[in-house]
Amino acid sequence: MLGVMMPGEVVMPSSSMEWCITAQARSKKSTKLLKKLRKQQKRVKRKAAKQSRKAVKQTRKTATSSSSIVPLIGNASTLTSNTNAKPLCRVVLPSGMDNQTLNYKAITVYFNNKLRIPNCVAYELTNTMVSMADAPDAERRKNYRFEQDKNAPGSPTHKDYSGSGYTRGHMAPAMDMRGEKQTMQECFMMTNMCPQEAKLNNDNWRQLEESVHRWAKRDGQLFVLTGPIMGTKHSCIGPKNDIAVPAAFFKVVYAPKQDRAIAFIYDNTSNNGGMARHAVTIDEVERRTGLDFFTALGKDTERRIEAQCDLNAWK
Repeated sequence: MLGVMMPGEVVMPSSSMEWCITAQARSKKSTKLLKKLRKQQKRVKRKAAKQSRKAVKQTRKTATSSSSIVPLIGNASTLTSNTNAKPLCRVVLPSGMDNQTLNYKAITVYFNNKLRIPNCVAYELTNTMVSMADAPDAERRKNYRFEQDKNAPGSPTHKDYSGSGYTRGHMAPAMDMRGEKQTMQECFMMTNMCPQEAKLNNDNWRQLEESVHRWAKRDGQLFVLTGPIMGTKHSCIGPKNDIAVPAAFFKVVYAPKQDRAIAFIYDNTSNNGGMARHAVTIDEVERRTGLDFFTALGKDTERRIEAQCDLNAWK
């Protein structure tokens, strides 16, 4: 019996019906596969997240462990602000030396609240930092003022140096910190300053700082530690005559990739010569200051690099 086609009804050929049924089956299969794939992706993400949390936990554990490698000796308190917790920036101070450790983004300041100057300022200087500092859009020194460090009770104000005959000498120089606003603000804290003879600050000492800046660009990574040498007696400046004037300044430089080190000592006077005249071993700086550098390297490596004094290797 022949069927009667109703108005608007479409009769599909049997081959088309078979294709449609097959397509539907494939669609269901694809949906199942898609759901399965999504479940697998979720499992992979959960596993990756778990591994990431584990890695972060392990990193924190390692950082905490390494922070005890080089303990600070004496009367020391610590402020943490974007802590620069690099083992090669840590310094062991003589027992009894007044010290407050201030960890800023780029620099670690070992500040003496009694003398009102730093015992030492340490930082890592990389070729990336140098490139940022030398860029046309880098921070400009003229836009920054010397500021009292509210985190250190003994920090001078910029006016405390006025009329003293000494400049506010940066231990970590502004030329290395120009890459970021924060690092410039922190290097202009008065806890980073020492009374420095003007001609030394603007002449031979600046030439040394410029050389270190170039060396970092060439070598990729340096650790730089700078500070005062007090000697047996010292004069003071300031309204209360309580800001110590160093007899000399040291700068210690270590290039870990090249396994090369050197140090310099400049008297705090206007009568200074070039770098060759002032190059010394790190051992000599340690002898004159009582500070101990690079103990995180291990005794053998520390002993070897601290005996080096070859300026030609740095040229």
